[in-house]
Amino acid sequence: MPPIPGEDARPLKVLHVDDDPMNLRVVQEILGAFGHQAVMACSGAEALERLSVEPFDVMLLDIHMPGMTGIEVIQRLRASNGPERNVPVIALTADVYSRRPAEYVALGFDDFVSKPILVAGLMATIKRCAAARRPAILKRAVG
Repeated sequence: MPPIPGEDARPLKVLHVDDDPMNLRVVQEILGAFGHQAVMACSGAEALERLSVEPFDVMLLDIHMPGMTGIEVIQRLRASNGPERNVPVIALTADVYSRRPAEYVALGFDDFVSKPILVAGLMATIKRCAAARRPAILKRAVG
């Protein structure tokens, strides 16, 4: 789906972190249909490495992953000293009952999207989170 006329049509670079290849592929297709670039990572360690070497507008982060959970990733990311610590992060989880939205925010996430993913909700959340952090990102790039 192309952007709606009059909306900010700037393509976003989105890091999607999930240990399930099917989830990665589905989200890549969704983001591509809206003109955004999806960069995939299969683990928390891979995500942190990618974030340290290239900028992203938003990160979609699965919560339940082997090795390093999404909670561990967000804790390490927010504790880092680099500019990547400010990337907006959206939690992706099928477990909507163990934590309320405010708890995800308290952990350092900017928002969350439940699985199975509804396209309209995912895209609205990405747009909102990217727009909320854009001024800080621009300031960092200039200053």
